[in-house]
Amino acid sequence: MDGFFLITVLIVIGALAFDFINGFHDTANAIATSVSTKALKPRHAILLAATMNFVGAMTFTGVAKTITKDIVDPFTLQNGSLVILAALISAIAWNLITWYYGIPSSSSHAIIGSIAGAAIAAAGFTALNYTGFLKIIQALIFSPILAFTVGFVVYSIFKIVFKNNNLTKTNRNFRIFQIFTAALQSYTHGTNDAQKAMGIITMALIANNYVKSAEIPFWVQFSCALAMGLGTSIGGWKIIKTVGGKIMKIRPVNGVAADLTGAAIIFGATFIHLPVSTTHVISSSILGVGSAHRLKGVKWGTAQRMVVTWFITLPISALLAGIIFIILNSIF
Repeated sequence: MDGFFLITVLIVIGALAFDFINGFHDTANAIATSVSTKALKPRHAILLAATMNFVGAMTFTGVAKTITKDIVDPFTLQNGSLVILAALISAIAWNLITWYYGIPSSSSHAIIGSIAGAAIAAAGFTALNYTGFLKIIQALIFSPILAFTVGFVVYSIFKIVFKNNNLTKTNRNFRIFQIFTAALQSYTHGTNDAQKAMGIITMALIANNYVKSAEIPFWVQFSCALAMGLGTSIGGWKIIKTVGGKIMKIRPVNGVAADLTGAAIIFGATFIHLPVSTTHVISSSILGVGSAHRLKGVKWGTAQRMVVTWFITLPISALLAGIIFIILNSIF
């Protein structure tokens, strides 16, 4: 069997595994608020999220094209196949470690950092497409800040609009509405996160001369959508517990405000073809809503641990990917 073909097959398998893990790692964030408020039973929430993730993943490919060409140039990248394989191994390892400990870290940071780290190990810092790479980093940095701000504003508006309403009736109505906001947030998650694996597979196909452009083949889009949907069906209970209860005590009105905020920010990023971290966006939305609700009600210790993980994910995954690339390069 041709060596390039074998590595390409391994990359496809690895990318689908990454998407599968992303399904139960990141999708937990999308349904955490609806589960914690009992708007949806866990089993129903997961089935809903799996379906909407699949639909979302089949809708767009703009983010996938950004991943394909804006971090590094797949047409000129040295040892492109090994770079991509090393990046996948690194990102999957980090995702599994943070999932095991119930830390809502970012799959986006992990894969983007890993691609950059492996590319630098292969060809030095000149391997990076700095214009595109910095644009992606800016999106990753500013999206949670925007989510926090919008979440704070949205919930502040809710407080004014519904301040004279009967609390029990209002919560009941918002609990029903949460079914729709959970579906919307799961859909937007699929439109952004599933595309990262699509971009990685397309990078490998370009690097090994199987395709000649950054257009995403249909079989790549479908298989990544299916992998994420299946991963979502497994669930991510540890992260659901962290996001749904350890940041603040979430009531239905809080959940709706956070869901609408998260969905708007994620879909906005998808629309302009930028990858963002759904983990960061959703968690920051909850923090913003919690701050507007009652500042002392936010469990800032959990928030601090999450923020630290966000900051260390990109450099650690980059370093890990660089080491893995060196090992793989000595084998192949």
